[in-house]
Amino acid sequence: MVRNLCAQGMASFNSPRSHQFRTPKAATRSGTSNTREDSPESNAVIRVGPAGWSYPDWAGYVYPSRRPKGFHEATYLAEFFDTIEINTSFYNPIRPEHAAQWIERVSANPRFVFTAKLWQRFTHGLFSESAESASSAIPVPSAADERAVRAGLDVLRAGGKLSAVLLQFPFSFHRTPETVAHLKALLKRFADYPLVVEVRHASWRKPETLALLAECGTGFCNIDQPVIGKSIEPSAEATSPIGYVRLHGRRYDTWFSDDLEVPSHERYNYLYSTQELAPWGARVKKVAEKSRDVFVITNNHYQGKGVVNALQLISILKNSKVNVPEPLRARYPELDSIADRPPESPSLFR
Repeated sequence: MVRNLCAQGMASFNSPRSHQFRTPKAATRSGTSNTREDSPESNAVIRVGPAGWSYPDWAGYVYPSRRPKGFHEATYLAEFFDTIEINTSFYNPIRPEHAAQWIERVSANPRFVFTAKLWQRFTHGLFSESAESASSAIPVPSAADERAVRAGLDVLRAGGKLSAVLLQFPFSFHRTPETVAHLKALLKRFADYPLVVEVRHASWRKPETLALLAECGTGFCNIDQPVIGKSIEPSAEATSPIGYVRLHGRRYDTWFSDDLEVPSHERYNYLYSTQELAPWGARVKKVAEKSRDVFVITNNHYQGKGVVNALQLISILKNSKVNVPEPLRARYPELDSIADRPPESPSLFR
């Protein structure tokens, strides 16, 4: 049944139409923190980058406090990274004109590709915390919803800049016969895209889940999150040519907080130490042994901490120094040790 269900997706993934998702190797850019890494154990291409780019708290941290005329966040980040995970697509479908603009914004980096989160209307219902009734409010989006989602994604795909679509499910999405059926339906519905699935509840940590994704040519997202109760633990799985890793931070005190007085950004206000990142470097290399393209996304975005950790991961994977944004370096002097050039000017933060 699984093979029949996913046959459309497997055929689409391997069809000539989908070759635009295959990124040929290119020479490493000299003097920059090129995130397109070649694993010595495999031919996989590894790209590391942040989740999203439009955060007010990044001003003066990631971006210059005074932005020059024509400044755009994606253009700036594409100088340092070869990928960004589009975050806004989770909240609303991407408008086609915005997708076209983003393609132009990153055009100076030919290695750059986007990944994008699927609209939450397809993945986030009012799921019960009870494993027995976790499917009580699974959403059933309309054909118009699907058309709206596809309009923007198709512009990115036609431009050769869409390398993965992430189906991110909440912790409350437990594995039940109903939720498995819902997942299968979504994988079939969007089978023509290169899909990756992120689940957060440990009930999905079963061979059957990996088998389903592998049969559908869908990637498994390995995540780092606070491991509380039945949270899924870190892994290094690969179920398709696309390997995927997401780091959310380890804010145990705010991860499941319902306190309305706690700002939402505090959930992602976490800076990994290099000691905490080192095991993920090893996991990424393991994923690369079984994949063709690997994406490592840092979602601990508050005040640019995810950008700091993304740069550190690149340095770990390359075993070399990297290009570091000057504003970020001033805020996080620990980046001096991996920066490939001296600071532009003295800083009060040193």
